[in-house]
Amino acid sequence: MPELQAILEAALYGDDLDAAEQFYTEVCGLEVISRDPVRQVFFRCGPTVVLFFDPAHTADSVRHVAGAAIPTHGTRGPGHLCFRVAADTRDHWRKHLEQHGVTVESEVDWPGGGWSIYFRDPAGNSLEFATARLWGLAP
Repeated sequence: MPELQAILEAALYGDDLDAAEQFYTEVCGLEVISRDPVRQVFFRCGPTVVLFFDPAHTADSVRHVAGAAIPTHGTRGPGHLCFRVAADTRDHWRKHLEQHGVTVESEVDWPGGGWSIYFRDPAGNSLEFATARLWGLAP
């Protein structure tokens, strides 16, 4: 069986796309690559994509793109996403979040190495900045 190479995209959900766009561009520094004014906003994050959907418009209707049906999907309530960051950027991210009025919920120094900073987006999704060492991956 061929192996999976990486995560290509991950999805989060919330009902205020304008707030999501502002947060993910200004606080996380992501680039908007696509936007539907009532359904979704998509962001580039390095070699991956973060999809942000309004669940009212994804869970109940099939969407057709390029002649193919995109199945309904979605959830309600907060999800979780972790952004990989460089080991020497902890102070930068802590100060950056503070400057944007984002509350840090927790900071963890993991027993096997690495660290995490936890916080929330405007929709209540749990976000994390963490180093790859958290999972024993190369820095």
